[in-house]
Amino acid sequence: MPKMKTHKGAAKRFKVTGSGKLTRRHSFARHILTSKGSARKRRLAQGVVMDPADQPKVKVMLPYS
Repeated sequence: MPKMKTHKGAAKRFKVTGSGKLTRRHSFARHILTSKGSARKRRLAQGVVMDPADQPKVKVMLPYS
């Protein structure tokens, strides 16, 4: 069998934690930041654990992680 290929776009966007969960970054944190509050920008800068309903789709794209 040939090796499975990692989806490189998904590999750049998602990381797997030690327990096997997936983390992602927030959206709305790239531009037009002057109208957003400091606390909101701090929260957007942090990563967050992905919703469990979406994790199986991404795990298929990341076979070796």
